[in-house]
Amino acid sequence: MTDFTIAVFEGDGIGGEIMAPTLRILDRLAHASPTYRLTYNVLPAGAGHYAKTGEALPVASVEAARAADAILLSAMGLPSIRYPDGTEIAPQIDLRKILDLYAGVRPVRVAPGIPSPLAGVEHLDFVLIRESTEGLFHSKGHVTEDMAEETLRITRKTSEKLFKFAFELARQRKQAGQGPGLVTCVDKANVFRAFAFFREIFDGEAAKHPDLEANHAYVSHPGR
Repeated sequence: MTDFTIAVFEGDGIGGEIMAPTLRILDRLAHASPTYRLTYNVLPAGAGHYAKTGEALPVASVEAARAADAILLSAMGLPSIRYPDGTEIAPQIDLRKILDLYAGVRPVRVAPGIPSPLAGVEHLDFVLIRESTEGLFHSKGHVTEDMAEETLRITRKTSEKLFKFAFELARQRKQAGQGPGLVTCVDKANVFRAFAFFREIFDGEAAKHPDLEANHAYVSHPGR
């Protein structure tokens, strides 16, 4: 029997409503398993906590999350509660930058019998992977009296980790019969040098995986 500690951020608004049934489902799964147990460490953070204390993400919460086996985080932020600079409370962004959680992994599926907003699509199964620490998040919040500026940053170190992760996931899905083993780099390399650099790194990683397919797409040009 293995004990896993889960750092729980209940979130704001609908976040708390979602978290409660989520924990009940996890409890049922853990109780039915002979191999693991789950212990929850509920940690303060978010817009509600900021409104009460003036702090959106306490240092103690960050350290507890770092020490946990996994983090379970619900929706955070409320439009009515903002920092003095006008932006919403988003400690989830701070958390992923602090812990270097560079790969945002979002499965996208349309299952048979489930209504979909996509006309004529009966089956869809792919994974969207977004780099979550760099880009415009890197310099979030640089403001002067006359100018607001966020500077795009893309580094080789983070991009190589991201692409290595993406190709390995594509291989796993292909071996499991869940996909064709195709990785698509979506960027704006036709305009921004930073994204041309991003694409160059992608192509370098793609060359290491001859058993997989790789292609490109521009973010603002559907079908290209």
